[in-house]
Amino acid sequence: MSGFDDFLTNDARLVILKALAGQTDNRLNETILTATLDSLGHRRSRDWVRTQLRQLSDIGAVKITEVGTVMIAQITRLGLDHVERRTIIEGVARPSPEA
Repeated sequence: MSGFDDFLTNDARLVILKALAGQTDNRLNETILTATLDSLGHRRSRDWVRTQLRQLSDIGAVKITEVGTVMIAQITRLGLDHVERRTIIEGVARPSPEA
């Protein structure tokens, strides 16, 4: 991957974590996450989103449950700590400080 591709991927992963953190139960399915990414300028395929969810799961930022053919992601304590700027997860963009 190029440096810019890495930048885009890391930003998309942060978007995913923020979207999950904003939910009452900290969960969203891949379809909603794909639409959320699209609305914020990350126009990617559902397969690409699924790959990112697996990567986030591998590093412990999300937990994945599959219901039929749909992937549901739930943010973990580590993922929340990253979004809330308590820790840094390599491979995920750092959140901006709250103004």
